[in-house]
Amino acid sequence: MGKTKHTGPMKLAKDLDPSLWVSKVPFGLGKIKPKHIRDTAKVAWENKDNLPYATRILTQGVCDGCALGVSGLQDQTLQGPHLCTTRLNVLRLNTMPAMKPEVVHADIDVLRKKSSTELRKLGRIPYPLIRKPGEKKFSRLSWDDALNIVADKMKALDPKQYGFYLTSRGITNESYYTAAKVARYLGTNNIDNASRICHSPSKTALSRSLGIGASSCNYKDWIGTDVLVFWGSVAANNQPVSTKYMYAAKRKGTKIIIINPYYEPSMDNYWIPSIPESALFGTKIADDVYQVNIGGDIAFMHGIMKHWFEMEEREQGSAINHAFVAEHVNGFEKLKEKVESYDWETLEKSSGLSKSRMEELAILLAKSKSAVFVWSMGLTQHRFGTDNVSQVANLALLRGFLGREYCGVMPIRGHSGVQGSGEMGADPFVLPGGGFDEANVERVEQVWNFKIPRWQGDIVGISLENALLPEDHERKLKLYYMSGGNFLETMPNPDFVKACLENVDVRVHQDIIFNTSTFVDAKEAVVVLPAMTRYEQPGGGTSTSTERMVYFSPEIKGPRIEEARSEWEIYVDLAKRVKPEEQHLIDFKDAFEVREEMAKAAPNYEGVQNLKNKGDVFQWGGAWLCEDGVCPTPDGKGNLIAMDIPELRQAEGHFYVTTRRGKQFNSMIYAEKDPFNEADRYDVLMNEGDGQKHGILQGDAVVVYNKHGLFHGKARFVDVKSGNIQVHWPEGNVLIPKGVYEKHAGIPEYNTSVIVENAETFHAQKDTKYLEKRIEELEMEIG
Repeated sequence: MGKTKHTGPMKLAKDLDPSLWVSKVPFGLGKIKPKHIRDTAKVAWENKDNLPYATRILTQGVCDGCALGVSGLQDQTLQGPHLCTTRLNVLRLNTMPAMKPEVVHADIDVLRKKSSTELRKLGRIPYPLIRKPGEKKFSRLSWDDALNIVADKMKALDPKQYGFYLTSRGITNESYYTAAKVARYLGTNNIDNASRICHSPSKTALSRSLGIGASSCNYKDWIGTDVLVFWGSVAANNQPVSTKYMYAAKRKGTKIIIINPYYEPSMDNYWIPSIPESALFGTKIADDVYQVNIGGDIAFMHGIMKHWFEMEEREQGSAINHAFVAEHVNGFEKLKEKVESYDWETLEKSSGLSKSRMEELAILLAKSKSAVFVWSMGLTQHRFGTDNVSQVANLALLRGFLGREYCGVMPIRGHSGVQGSGEMGADPFVLPGGGFDEANVERVEQVWNFKIPRWQGDIVGISLENALLPEDHERKLKLYYMSGGNFLETMPNPDFVKACLENVDVRVHQDIIFNTSTFVDAKEAVVVLPAMTRYEQPGGGTSTSTERMVYFSPEIKGPRIEEARSEWEIYVDLAKRVKPEEQHLIDFKDAFEVREEMAKAAPNYEGVQNLKNKGDVFQWGGAWLCEDGVCPTPDGKGNLIAMDIPELRQAEGHFYVTTRRGKQFNSMIYAEKDPFNEADRYDVLMNEGDGQKHGILQGDAVVVYNKHGLFHGKARFVDVKSGNIQVHWPEGNVLIPKGVYEKHAGIPEYNTSVIVENAETFHAQKDTKYLEKRIEELEMEIG
């Protein structure tokens, strides 16, 4: 933990800098770009029935969009107002009225025909509901009846046969904490959250490499660092306010490097609506783009380090910070031996980059006094995601880019609530304040005053798969309690996921709206419980940003869904019904009492109990974790991790595929066209040269397939690395293998190998053996 405190927001330069302009034509007329003014007007129109309340949410509440941590219209990085279309797009979820009874109780087959986008517009869930097998409509329940049904089922089950899942949809730390405590009170460690399918490798890797589980630095460190590297992250699309920080960094002379298979337009040029200069003329963001193969990042980083070691042979200290390494780092010789064991040809083939390109970035970093490495799911959503992130930590440790101003490693979060989920213990591998080691278990037991089960809980993917186990299996999932989430649109292989959901006896959907998974049958009952948003929660709530800022979001005066309840209160009520004889151990009178206990159970959160008013915030851990190079590891040193390059064999005519986000927030899609490249949801983004090679023209219907699934789309030529394609998520999830998890962190694999063919050619093959033969070939060649 660091001793230096965050100094608060800084001023943004107001003079003009034409060298950063994209075009002298105002507002990017004629260019493909987001229409921020139009989108803002659209949001205002959608919220016209509740504009005063919507305004209060924006000006008083903490953003429930991404995890940059905007409170009201202010943040801790830059002075001035901050507002983005991501936040505006989710605003309607908070201001919508309740669904009308004729909608709530419509024929289930009618509801099933609606997309998630259409369902989202129907309104809020008004009261508890139930639907049993064979029933064509939901029936209304009282809260007592609904919770008693769930509680009675839990009483009849072994705790290993039920589990909890929490998404990050506006969920507060109080709800995560209470759910984590309730799960263990009920005797189960089967509790997981949305970070499992986003950033679990980041936490695992940073823990083993540096002894930390969060960003080591702040957004302010972007502004003035020598080099800012975005690795597998499209922050301009997923965290739009961050473009203001990029603009400020460019004004300070920071070089911004993008590493991604696709030359993302939004990370190249951006029109930032809250900065007049940028809104008019745009801002050039990227100084250089390195188009790496999907899965080629470890090889690329090996190449950077290999050149560093070659530089060191010519001149001692020209690339490695030897003083920092000697005092603060373990494993140098082992890493050096591993890096030098790879020849340049192997590194070039795996990374997709030439030796000279790898050397370019190596030299830039070697000559820089500071750097910040930022990454997202382009690094984490691999079966080797933990190694990807530890390799980033290797680069930072070798150069000493850690624990000081303008330096650090940052897994940038995509949801406002997700950083706090694991820190509050809503995770099968952790408890509040630490891991699931015996010392921390015993410490938390002293706070909670009851025994915590010692068996290992299941991650979300395994929990779902356990629904298909034999009836008498001790881990057969028979009840699943979900706070938000839609696994049909977030997990690989939707058909398989649907089969898992159908095989659960009782499924509980605690949410604010319907989604497509709500209508999947269950063996005994589907119970739906109406939840409050964070802005409705009595006593307010807290959330933790990417940079470890814990913000207080007050309850905001406005209309209410009469029977909706605070999520943490629902958990407590349920727990009391399952084990009424010990209910005093789980009782919380209000949100303030929850925060008081949070501070005791999670020592980093000392101070959260003092957050009471709009704008209240504190940062746990200080400005920089690992300050002055001292890591919270047993010996105080960071650990260099030597790792092999993943095997990525690619046969002729086959492609690596990854998923990408368009105009959406998580799985919530807000437009069928991507405003940055005009691609629609079923476009297959591919290299024009690859298209020509395979007889595919721009706009041609194509079929993308492998042994996992088949995807029909249209070819769209973009500047993506040859041999790689991208499809939108979740539409492309049919291609992603089920049951493939990263061995350290349990994240599902969201990248795989596929064949791409012109649809006309594909469908002309009447003999089904053709398809079988190609898939068999894919299995043999790709592995």
